[in-house]
Amino acid sequence: MSTAIAVFHGAIGRAALYRLNRPLAPHAHREGHLIFLLAGTGGSVDLEGSRRDIRAEQAIAISPWQPHDFQPGCYGEGALYLTLYIKPRWFEDLARAMGQPVRFGAPTLDVDSAMRARVTRIGDMLACGHEATVHEELTALTRAAFDRTWLPQMPSAAARGTAYPWPSVRDFRIRNALALMNERVSEACALDRIARDAGMSRPHFYKLFRQNLGVTPNMYLNTLRLERSIDRLVWSSDAVTSIGLDLGFASQASFTRFFSNNVGIAPSDYRRCALVAAAA
Repeated sequence: MSTAIAVFHGAIGRAALYRLNRPLAPHAHREGHLIFLLAGTGGSVDLEGSRRDIRAEQAIAISPWQPHDFQPGCYGEGALYLTLYIKPRWFEDLARAMGQPVRFGAPTLDVDSAMRARVTRIGDMLACGHEATVHEELTALTRAAFDRTWLPQMPSAAARGTAYPWPSVRDFRIRNALALMNERVSEACALDRIARDAGMSRPHFYKLFRQNLGVTPNMYLNTLRLERSIDRLVWSSDAVTSIGLDLGFASQASFTRFFSNNVGIAPSDYRRCALVAAAA
């Protein structure tokens, strides 16, 4: 069974130490996302129709809002991963400081011995609950990984067809729809009504939404629900059942199934292992 060993919430975003042996449904994050293999047989992710392996010597870099799934390499004991979720503002500032677009330059990056040592060190810190000292290591790892995806000797992402653009919402109707989705994230089956209230038919809404954001309305709404649920699991003492019901799920079982399919672990497990930095 997939388990969480530690989840760190800090200024840079989240860092999670997971042992995963189950697939994750296609999903997306507004954060930049890095996946490193620490131990075991690595799995793979599908990015834009190409399956990318996660190996000790090869990490995965997923740009904000880039849809992806996860397939384990071992369904028995699973494998141990360090996964980073980089806050949107921090990701934008990092890209600007390095003179690059707000996305990773490639979907994979080589992990040399120095980076491998840092990844292992961070994993040990999280496992031991040393949240006070992990932020500096996470910052250095993220900067190095971002820079490595843009190494000049690598073929350009655009030439390989792997560039994923930062979403630019030009259509005012989609901007209105996004505001409505943020207001109504807890309503079940709200998308048809949102399309109507934003002045579009359902097919036109889905088409324009995908053109503007690169993901479907369902995936965007699931992302909002996941973000809200994580915030409440970490920052409140609300019961898991209450969190699920408030977000429009019919029962704790349906909420747990949704959370597990997108994160890999149950919401109660996530809350149990969460570490929060004082400056988060």
